[in-house]
Amino acid sequence: MPEEQRFLREALSLARSNMENGGRPFGAVVVKNGEVIATGVNEMGQTGDPTSHAELNALRAAARALQSLRLEGCAVYASGQPCPMCLAAMRMAGINEIAYAHSNTQAQPYGLSTSAIYAELAKPITEQAMRFRHIPLEAQDAVPLYDEWQRRQQAS
Repeated sequence: MPEEQRFLREALSLARSNMENGGRPFGAVVVKNGEVIATGVNEMGQTGDPTSHAELNALRAAARALQSLRLEGCAVYASGQPCPMCLAAMRMAGINEIAYAHSNTQAQPYGLSTSAIYAELAKPITEQAMRFRHIPLEAQDAVPLYDEWQRRQQAS
């Protein structure tokens, strides 16, 4: 069995186990150099945390395992097509390869698709349903926030 299929089957196995434990049908595996370094399942219901998606939990575990915020060279294998939040987190962490077993189209009849969110995010910010505003306060601050952060980084 090709490696990709093996890792996707592992993600599906995690998803099935999670369902057996009352969770949602999502599992994810982070792989580096052909080795599984972290796994995660969707724990939204168990934790009450709407961000506790399988992919994010796997990324958190991978960052701990590698002791790095950057996950370049890692690939994510997921039971379902990652939502925009998970996709953004993977990009921010440096993941450059993602494979998934079930698409949003397959998830749609079960209320598990994130296609509508992808479509909303594809619109310009001013046309999205969410109210999104920039309200600058920096002129009132003695030291602008990002300047202060940079100074602290340089000092450490």
